[in-house]
Amino acid sequence: MADRRPPRTVTGERATLVGLLQFQRESLVRKVTGVDDETARRSPVGSGTSLLWLVKHLTWAELSWFLVRFAGEDVTLPDEEVREGDTLRAAIDAYEAAWQRVAHVLVEGDLEAMLARDDGQPRCNLRFVIGHMLEETARHAGHADILRELIDGSTGR
Repeated sequence: MADRRPPRTVTGERATLVGLLQFQRESLVRKVTGVDDETARRSPVGSGTSLLWLVKHLTWAELSWFLVRFAGEDVTLPDEEVREGDTLRAAIDAYEAAWQRVAHVLVEGDLEAMLARDDGQPRCNLRFVIGHMLEETARHAGHADILRELIDGSTGR
């Protein structure tokens, strides 16, 4: 897999944050693409982390942070647990659909606006939420990179 570099932009804070988030989202999808369902659900590490779980978890995280916590929308969150019958294709499709569902928050949300729902933690604004999802996605894309290398030797982002 060819290595890709993140986009460089000078068009503003929002464009930079969203562009880097999108790069990490796509990096994760590239890391899991080409793996069969059985392999995607297998974990070569003691924690039990699998490629399929990473995709399902990030789908949950995007909807939870952007729609439920920040926007205060009444959204049923998807299950993160890898279940019998789950497919990698369906998980990727759900993850990419989540990007579309949260796009209005990323494009229109006020970066200074605070979470609509109190999650019991110190208050934070949309700028933090985007930054958090950027680091969460990058962290898990790195996990996917390591898992994929352990599975079949594939490297690159």
